[in-house]
Amino acid sequence: MRIGMMSDVYKPHVSGITNYISLNKRMLEETGHEVFVFTFGDLDYPDDEVNIIRSPGLPLVDTGYSLNFRYRRKAKALLQTMDLVHVHHPFLSGRLALNYCRPLNIPIVFTNHTRHDLYAQAYMPLLPEEISASFLQSYMPPFCTAVDLVISPSPGMADVLRKLGVTSPIEVIPNGVELERYQQPCENYRFEFGFTPEDILLVYAGRLGPEKNLDFLLQAFAGVAEAVQGVHLLIAGSGPEEADLKKQVARIGIADRVHFLGMVENDRLPRYLAMCDLFVTASVTEVHPLSVIEAMATGLPALGIHSVGVGDTIEDGSTGFLASQTQAAFTAKLTRLCLDRNLRQKMGMAARKASEKYAIQHTLQIMLANYERLVFAALPRRRSLRARLRSLMEKLRT
Repeated sequence: MRIGMMSDVYKPHVSGITNYISLNKRMLEETGHEVFVFTFGDLDYPDDEVNIIRSPGLPLVDTGYSLNFRYRRKAKALLQTMDLVHVHHPFLSGRLALNYCRPLNIPIVFTNHTRHDLYAQAYMPLLPEEISASFLQSYMPPFCTAVDLVISPSPGMADVLRKLGVTSPIEVIPNGVELERYQQPCENYRFEFGFTPEDILLVYAGRLGPEKNLDFLLQAFAGVAEAVQGVHLLIAGSGPEEADLKKQVARIGIADRVHFLGMVENDRLPRYLAMCDLFVTASVTEVHPLSVIEAMATGLPALGIHSVGVGDTIEDGSTGFLASQTQAAFTAKLTRLCLDRNLRQKMGMAARKASEKYAIQHTLQIMLANYERLVFAALPRRRSLRARLRSLMEKLRT
């Protein structure tokens, strides 16, 4: 198959969606399929992959996204040769898929990766919540009806779509993870960083943005640091809030316990996770938290907040803990995990086993079965369309 992945943004931007597309592209290519990524901006970026098709766009401040409402002519023509397109953002890429591919009966798959309602409030706090909710309730149902398949990475996100008024069928398919990278024995990095075997290392890996609720996490950790000796928080990642978070750490007096690692390369991340004892996140905007799954595959228990995505991934009391979004509840459960080594080890073993259902080999087969079903169903319509076009061209020649 020729598969077009349509995304508003791609590398060098770092996000769960970018990682998902890159991994699935590579895995699909290894099974013999031809995959193209259609995106905007970063025209001078030296891609290390084949078939990355970029169209120009207007950069949107420092978000990494670029704005355009059309592809280059060559990009459009190439897109229209695909057997199927998979859309990863509903607004720009989604509209282009409907405009360019629907008239040609090219099947369109849409995965809803993002809590758009919560992201709007995080990045546009002055925008009344009613406006963002009304826009989504008017946009998402007809858009989802217009595509051939809607995919949700988690049951919780499917419920969110239903509450927005989406009535079309929704298939729940988790975003796959290359688990083997996180299950291999790794050299212990503790001594390189100056930590001892007795130190308790907590780790957060992800974007440092307002939607990740990191100020909440730091306040909770400050409470734990007062009560537990030798506990440290490692923060792997970068983003627009990095400078403010460092100032907050200094202001509340925990600079010697919080370690900002910056952007960690993918091939080094498993080693950083392997030297830690516990994964922590306070984000409530996740749809399918790949960082949590990667930590679970490493054998780390996880602590998160009851919410869509994280709540679908962490099994409270088994693979980690889920807390309400209150400082007292989150801090209490974090303290318990820090103090109970046996509990951490027991939950870590359960987490590693639970992560197996997210193996990319498994999720990719489910996705491919849906691709093949849609392509097969579209064949009669596409053949009929080609026949009508040939007939029209013959009439024009006479």
